[in-house]
Amino acid sequence: MNIEIVEKADHLKLIEIWEASVRATHDFLAEDDLQELKPLILEQYFDAVDLRCAKNGNGEILGFCGVHDGNIEMLFISPDARGKGIGSLLAARALKEQGATKVDVNEQNE
Repeated sequence: MNIEIVEKADHLKLIEIWEASVRATHDFLAEDDLQELKPLILEQYFDAVDLRCAKNGNGEILGFCGVHDGNIEMLFISPDARGKGIGSLLAARALKEQGATKVDVNEQNE
């Protein structure tokens, strides 16, 4: 697994992962909320954080993490890659290389 800095060209893949991950884990979000958030994340939020992604040996992005001002603002893993340590790897890198010291979690998210 390689952790790399995200390029702008990767944003469309990241938004796919974000949406699939949110659909798999955020059942408290209504469809309207999801559709309202999607363009904001793609057009504003990705540019507001230091983004890193996890790529497999084939170069496929399996998850990503965004840090801003010492806070992990986003951590999303492709549903088919969950449970394989990718989130832990991204979080550890955020601590070590991106200066993360805290994280916010939706209280409704188990």
